[in-house]
Order: sequence, then structure tokens, then C-alpha cells
Amino acid sequence: MGKIRLNNIRVHSNHGCLKEEMLIGSDYRVDLEVYADLSKPSLSDKLTETVDYVHLNNIVKEEMDIRSNLLEHVAKRILNRVFLEIESVTTAEVQVSKINPPIGGDVESVTVVLEAKRPR
Repeated sequence: MGKIRLNNIRVHSNHGCLKEEMLIGSDYRVDLEVYADLSKPSLSDKLTETVDYVHLNNIVKEEMDIRSNLLEHVAKRILNRVFLEIESVTTAEVQVSKINPPIGGDVESVTVVLEAKRPR
């Protein structure tokens, strides 16, 4: 078993329940971690036998472009796409963070974390 992490994917998007968030948008950080059997590609050195992190990054960017009220909803969509499109992934965790959220205080970020195993 192995793990691939994409750390600190930075995007600007329009998620949130406030009108200002929908219009102006906010900065977000996404971290994605996937588990898969990496023994074969570690020997073969073939991209076709591993989890392509470019594909993972594209999933994150595409799902972050679809406006949602809740970070939980975006995170679940990311996990769903990972399992749908990459058969070798057995478990995944995604963290979606809103930078400087408008919550009436000095808060660096708020983060939603979802983890899931491949549906059977």
C-alpha cells in the first residue's frame, strides 16, 4: 500500500452562503491524500500503472470551480470523482480550507475534512 499527497492546492472560488462570497469569492486551500497499491509502479516506472497526480489536481480544480454553499459538499464531490475515475484508489481524504473566512473574527482559515473508503 502507498500514499500520494497533494498539498496546498490553491484556488479562488465562490463557495459560501453569504451573497458577498457568491459574488466576490474567496481563496481556498485543498489537500488531498489517496491510498493505493504503489508496489507495481515503484518497480516499473510507468505512469500508466500509478495514480496520476495531475489527474487528481484536475479533479480538485474542476470541483472547486462548481459553486456550492458548503465546503462539505465540495469535499464530497471531490471524493466521489476520485473513486469514480481512479480505480486503484482504495481510501482518500480531502481537506478543503477557506482562507480568511468572513465569520466576524481574526481566523486564518476554516477547514472541512472528509475521509472515505472505496464504495463496494
